[in-house]
Amino acid sequence: MTRRYSRITGTGSFLPEQRISNDELAARLALDGIETSDQWIVERTGIHARHFAAPDVGSSDLALEASKRALAAAGLQADDLDLIIVATSTPDMVFPSTAALLQHKLGTAGSAAFDVQAVCSGFVYALTVADAMIQSGSANRALVVGAEVFSRLLDFTDRTTCVLFGDGAGAVVLEASDRPGILASDLHADGKHAGILCVPGNVSGGKAMGDPLLKMDGQAVFKLAVGVLEDAARQVLAKADKTAADIDWLIPHQANIRIMQMTARKLRLPMDKVIVTVGEHGNTSAASIPLALDAGIRDGKIKPGDTLMLEGVGGGFTWGAVLLDL
Repeated sequence: MTRRYSRITGTGSFLPEQRISNDELAARLALDGIETSDQWIVERTGIHARHFAAPDVGSSDLALEASKRALAAAGLQADDLDLIIVATSTPDMVFPSTAALLQHKLGTAGSAAFDVQAVCSGFVYALTVADAMIQSGSANRALVVGAEVFSRLLDFTDRTTCVLFGDGAGAVVLEASDRPGILASDLHADGKHAGILCVPGNVSGGKAMGDPLLKMDGQAVFKLAVGVLEDAARQVLAKADKTAADIDWLIPHQANIRIMQMTARKLRLPMDKVIVTVGEHGNTSAASIPLALDAGIRDGKIKPGDTLMLEGVGGGFTWGAVLLDL
């Protein structure tokens, strides 16, 4: 029997219309007596701007636009799908899932649809799940989306966190194939680190309980992220019987330029083999990897046949990597 594989056949992305530059954000913070500047933000993060969704726009709306573009690139219609997975930490509702809402907005019904919550590693997790379902025969054509409206979680009195994040969505179509596409994946989590990056709140009795705003220990996250990203990359390369020299493009979670530079250095990859979009997008959590992937393809950098390393790290603490041939 011929082995089943999965391959990415289309990508798409979408950013909200409102672009917020560092200077604009600094002016907003200054109204509350919070001092920051474009120079301060760029030196520490590499971020120049981010996009914020309008108040009436949810993750499913951003996901819809990215999904339409991915489906068009794959030459498919929504009715061709038999699986929809949305990675998000900012769902439209407590339930139903953002994936179910997206399915309806795409004008289709009947396929499996569910969310994955692994914060900034969410897209890597979701892609791994979709690949496993296709390999097992449970699905043939999957839509995998990362979509976030992280602006809703930000504390605009804390300049160390509110300058980092933005909103957006990225999507890929994954289809069954007799040729290897996704070569290997590697996923991990360690809940003992929950406190260094979290939103420690929940809904109870119709009220927000605890603190529903993002909290982060930046130094602790940086130290942990660099180590686990290198480990995940090396483990996934070993599973695929490849080396770092086989990587055409590294597409890391777009959190901080210094984390990406350090990861590339540890893998002995030059920065001209790293897709970097954090400057214009900020950290869009689960959306950042598919956004960067789509940008690299549409810019003409990433080409069919290239070997890509996708890797992410996020609250949980979660981390993981996927190696694939496009």
